[in-house]
Amino acid sequence: MESWVSPISGGGGGGRGRGADDTAFSFLSKGWREVRDSASADLRLMRARADSLRTLADRELEHLLASAASTPPPPFAAGAPIAELEFVRNQIQPKISELRRQYASREPELRRRVLERWVPPRGATSARVDLSGITAIRNAIVSEAGTADRWRPAAWNGEADAEEDKEWEVVRMIRGGLKELERRSQSSELLAGFRGTGELVEKFKSSLKPFNVESDDYKDVPPLYVTEILANLVRQSGPFLDQLGVRRDLCDKLVETLHSKQNHSPSADMSLHGNDNSVDELDLRIASVLRSTGYHADDGFWNEPAKYEVSDNKRHIAVVTTASLPWMTGTAVNPLFRAAYLAKSAKQDVTLVVPWLCKSDQELVYPNSMTFSSPEEQETYIRNWLEERLGFESNLKISFYPGKFSKERRSILPAGDTSQFISSSVADIAILEEPEHLNWYRHGKRWTDKFNHVVGIVHTNYLEYIKREKNGALQAFLVKHINNWVTRAYCDKVLRLSAATQDLPKSIVCNVHGVNPKFLKIGDKLTSDVESGQQSFSKGAYFLGKMVWAKGYRELVDLLAKHKSDLEGFKLDIYGSGEDSQEVHSTARKLDLNLNFFKGRDHADDSLHRYKVFINPSISDVLCTATAEALAMGKFVVCAEHPSNEFFMLFPNCLTYKTSDEFVARVKEAMAREPQPLTPEQRHNLSWEAATERFMEYSDLDKILNDNSTPLSGESRRRRTSQPSLSNVVDSGLAFAHRCLTSSEVLRLATGAIPGTRDYDEQHRADMGLLPPQVQHPVYGW
Repeated sequence: MESWVSPISGGGGGGRGRGADDTAFSFLSKGWREVRDSASADLRLMRARADSLRTLADRELEHLLASAASTPPPPFAAGAPIAELEFVRNQIQPKISELRRQYASREPELRRRVLERWVPPRGATSARVDLSGITAIRNAIVSEAGTADRWRPAAWNGEADAEEDKEWEVVRMIRGGLKELERRSQSSELLAGFRGTGELVEKFKSSLKPFNVESDDYKDVPPLYVTEILANLVRQSGPFLDQLGVRRDLCDKLVETLHSKQNHSPSADMSLHGNDNSVDELDLRIASVLRSTGYHADDGFWNEPAKYEVSDNKRHIAVVTTASLPWMTGTAVNPLFRAAYLAKSAKQDVTLVVPWLCKSDQELVYPNSMTFSSPEEQETYIRNWLEERLGFESNLKISFYPGKFSKERRSILPAGDTSQFISSSVADIAILEEPEHLNWYRHGKRWTDKFNHVVGIVHTNYLEYIKREKNGALQAFLVKHINNWVTRAYCDKVLRLSAATQDLPKSIVCNVHGVNPKFLKIGDKLTSDVESGQQSFSKGAYFLGKMVWAKGYRELVDLLAKHKSDLEGFKLDIYGSGEDSQEVHSTARKLDLNLNFFKGRDHADDSLHRYKVFINPSISDVLCTATAEALAMGKFVVCAEHPSNEFFMLFPNCLTYKTSDEFVARVKEAMAREPQPLTPEQRHNLSWEAATERFMEYSDLDKILNDNSTPLSGESRRRRTSQPSLSNVVDSGLAFAHRCLTSSEVLRLATGAIPGTRDYDEQHRADMGLLPPQVQHPVYGW
């Protein structure tokens, strides 16, 4: 393979090298000129079309008003004075033209809509006008305007507020006159040339709507008091105060105390309902003050204006995860099922985004030395695996991003900006499985700038793993704050599967995982065997998990070694493979433990169905998938009383222990009796249907999909009244700082990144058919 040589690099290339460089430079220059000329021509064409539209609209307006003056007397209402025509020509027409010119430079889109509404219908040849309606307009305007000075338009370059008030008052006067005109038109012919009575009035009124959005409800609102400003500042600074060790409940109490001193909320009499209501009242108070000042937030430096907009009543969800089948790990299996069940709904399209590994990494990660030559081949494998376990056909889409396997961390890290592999045309809602993991070293655009809503799901208790390493306390301290940093900067909402995980900003605890439907079917079969009088469990106890010390093997060996005499005759079968296999085997032999080791296998394998007791002493898991699967199959589970097992404690077949003595008692209890069959409610709680319902509720997706199911105009998205949030500014600053730091290869390597993962490498480019990173991210872009 030929190597690419930079034009500025030294070394002898002779005339041939210089000729090649000149040719390349000439080609690039020619391409740039063509692009520039094409863009200039497009701009000139757009400008000409806009001028033509404006000229046509002016001509049609003049024709409309002139036709009223030139129409013979018979169509007019009897007794109508000619002075009304002069009023239309000399007063109404110039003032409307002034309003149109005033808004022409600021609101091109509004100008286009207004002018379009002035074009009369084709085929209109006459206009029969009841000039008594025009008289009403004149009287209403003259009586309220007083003098001609009140028609003077206010400039947009920052003149006094009084001038702007006059400008809006003009619009209100015209609107009032139109109401009187509409009332009179009910009993007379207004414009026979239009398709219906009063159509001109409706068109004119709709044209005025974008000009005046002021509401009288927000007038005379008192300004914010110092205590209210302090309350909002304390609330917005909650994550920062949390870093300093200030508890959240103290912050909430302080906010409530400060706000209660100056409570001007319209619902002040309802403030006794608690802190949540107090926070809502503070939000309403701040919003009303901002609305009264006319404040609005435009997309600018901190915001990305070109977000996905709902156009077909269908939303798009991207589920991004850190692992993929055939690696049988939780972050590969659970996101796959989540995406498949989300795709069942007709409200949204779902894409699963998984890492693509080069063959050298595939051999290290995937079982039985399984490899794939292309992403399409691996996608076929994933779909076949999923179809065997689902009871329905999924229209899930699957795409890939470049990833590399880190032997030190035993996990896959993204190479390049993961978000760039999701098209902007479908960048609506993002679900980041392990958001901290995905963003540690990612260098790219902020997720919340590209997507309308970003949800993070925390799978792993990284701090527990890191504490077991050398200098673990110091490393855990640094990783804790980095996790806080990236999740706050890149997520709108964070779901923690259990309280065993780190308490992250914007996070709540909820188990949003279910079990493979295959395990529920196995449990149903075993229950039917018991009801028919057959023996369902013919084997004793077992443990299944990746064979690394941190996955519960250290706790298991210690418990069995300490109570070897108490558990005499108790045999335990262990299924697992991993990096610590040899060390675990040698330790068990040295301690003479009654353990039988087998190679790792799928938990749904037929050889595991008849075991009665699943033992899992791990306290490093966040939510053990194997534990949920064992409960779904109707087995006993013996596990530690730990935050990671809180969800499982709701099931009667889950036996927990606090001490090693209780562990012995729970094992003997499980071996002595039969487990209870699952009730329909318990079975449903373990299913992916229930997990998806919980996810939709706690991630706020149910509100988003229901509230935003109708198309929203781009104008209403870009120009919205909102509160300038200190938290949003801080989050944007954190994202900007993170992007700057991850651009340095020295800092990346110093913090443990895989070399060369700021962008994808040549092998990924060849496997996935990508353009070179230099083309995807040029230094000097257009």
